[in-house]
Amino acid sequence: MGFFSFTQEIAMDLGTANTIITCDGKIVVDEPSVVALDRRSDKMIAVGEKAKMMYEKTHDNIRTVRPLREGVIADFYACEQMMRGLIKMVHTGSRFFSPSLRMVIGVPSGSTEVELRAVRDSAEHAGGREVYLIYEPMAAAIGIGIDVEAPQGNMIVDIGGGSTEIAVISLGGIVTNNSIRIAGDDLTADIQEYMSRQHNVKVSERMAERIKIHVGAALTDLGEEAPEDYVVYGPNRITALPMEVPVCYQEIAHCLEKSIARIETAVLNALENTPPELYADIVHNGIYLSGGGALLRGLDKRLTDKINIPFHIADDPLHSVAKGTGIALKNVNNFSFLM
Repeated sequence: MGFFSFTQEIAMDLGTANTIITCDGKIVVDEPSVVALDRRSDKMIAVGEKAKMMYEKTHDNIRTVRPLREGVIADFYACEQMMRGLIKMVHTGSRFFSPSLRMVIGVPSGSTEVELRAVRDSAEHAGGREVYLIYEPMAAAIGIGIDVEAPQGNMIVDIGGGSTEIAVISLGGIVTNNSIRIAGDDLTADIQEYMSRQHNVKVSERMAERIKIHVGAALTDLGEEAPEDYVVYGPNRITALPMEVPVCYQEIAHCLEKSIARIETAVLNALENTPPELYADIVHNGIYLSGGGALLRGLDKRLTDKINIPFHIADDPLHSVAKGTGIALKNVNNFSFLM
């Protein structure tokens, strides 16, 4: 990577909650998908972790934006600024010029033509010379280590921040897919609403996220693996006096019930549309869970009990899409499913 490397290759998992960039097979950037902009000049102030620190804590001159909503670019300018900022983190050391970039980016499988175009344009504006897109469930399957080009059915459920992608993969293509806009962000919103309704306490999006990480669960009985109660501090919704509320995982499992049930239904719908030969493979191989949502306590057990097919959590569910895009980048010429 000296002065004379004209092309740099990077793979990006552009997620609603986190953006991960891999370069030379290593994860070099893993930051929250947040960018802070100056309201007057629209210049970028901070990106990633620094911008997340500012999220919901800014004054009038700074706006913090999460440019992706439900897996799709919602703020085009902010997204482009965020991509530039994160790509700059990859370029360390002094250079006379910035190299042209060859990029592979993971996108939701339910994306429309317009949404794919938006990702491509953002990447080109951020310096990408050659931009390839790959569907996230396909990338997750490659990252988990499945041979996607084999004549065999594998099913992936990728629960991200903004969308849940369910896909059956065989022969290097997606046979049936079901993309629903219910994922980590909706679970966070459920917790916010529940705290306000049940305990009369106002909690921010970040606080709800922390509750989900500490005591989030999909089952009301976790047995040995039960987490400690988490204490939430916040203002009373009516009197504005400070409150201290201990929250246990059973409550959270109860308040997430509806959203998880909708994910279950989506998995069943995808199975319904699967050809019988592939269905037999899936029952034999099990279904793979990836994405941050796979870390929800008891989710694999709940889905296994409901659908009667074993669910396996990927080794590193948060990074499986990123690893897959990294492998796809090395095989750009061999993989026919890159767009």
